[in-house]
Amino acid sequence: MNLTTITSAPISRYIDPLTDFGFKHLLGSEPNKEIMIAFLNAIFAGKKEIVDLVFSPTEYAGNTDEYKKVFFDLMCTGKDGNQFIIEMQRREQECFHDRCIYYISRLISEQLPKGAVNWDTRLKEVYLIAVLEFKFKNNDDGRYLHDIALMNKDTGEVFYDRLGFKFLELPNFDKEVDKLESDLDKWFYILKNMSRLEKIPSYFDKGIFQKLFKIAEVSKLTKEQRKIYESNLKAKRDYMATIEFARKEGVEKARIEGREEGIEVGMEKGELKAKLAVALELKEIGMAIDQISNITKLSIEEIEKLLF
Repeated sequence: MNLTTITSAPISRYIDPLTDFGFKHLLGSEPNKEIMIAFLNAIFAGKKEIVDLVFSPTEYAGNTDEYKKVFFDLMCTGKDGNQFIIEMQRREQECFHDRCIYYISRLISEQLPKGAVNWDTRLKEVYLIAVLEFKFKNNDDGRYLHDIALMNKDTGEVFYDRLGFKFLELPNFDKEVDKLESDLDKWFYILKNMSRLEKIPSYFDKGIFQKLFKIAEVSKLTKEQRKIYESNLKAKRDYMATIEFARKEGVEKARIEGREEGIEVGMEKGELKAKLAVALELKEIGMAIDQISNITKLSIEEIEKLLF
């Protein structure tokens, strides 16, 4: 794979929703919050109905200094106080599951009123929805939506249904446009294919999807929005090119040295290089360091050391 070829690819008609800008522009706009409402309702598929929501700050410092500050990609609160964290994750990380647990636990732990001594408070529901561009390790069942809740391992019954995780595993979704069966299928198709389309498929030419495609047109971005999007897009392409190069380097290393771990080592080195390259580019355009940390998952200290 040639780095120059990837990073210089033309910009298509529609925004890539799997860039940081695209994800937030399409799903995180207060004036167009019905798009996020439709997205969440498709994921819950009738088990829950969201009728209204407000977008909450994505920087979450907690009530005391003892808590580590966290940054969500998107966060919104329903009319009844239920909270939804929406994350986009490009590659699997060693402690990704731990981070998901931590994010939800932070919101839950601060629901009990200060000074309360009796457990007479019914907790608000909290969910984390993660859009994944990678396949879970040791998962070969082909499922593309993972619905996870606390359950009794012996009986299979749900122990507590007011918190949960919804993982959208994009690589497992391979339906063609004429085979889509549900609104959830349509959302999967859009996330994977929107940036490659040059016109709205007939399956999406009405209702909320028609509005989504109108918002997604690159030509309708402001000059400043387009600058940010193009930077995001280039950073993503650079990242993917670096990862692919590292994969090939790791495979070659393993072939020469006869060690399978060479592939994994190469990938880890390549991922760090890609993150640093993305962070440097975002730093050059003036993005705040805490936002860069949220996007790349690098520490603030690592980003501050980067030189133009």
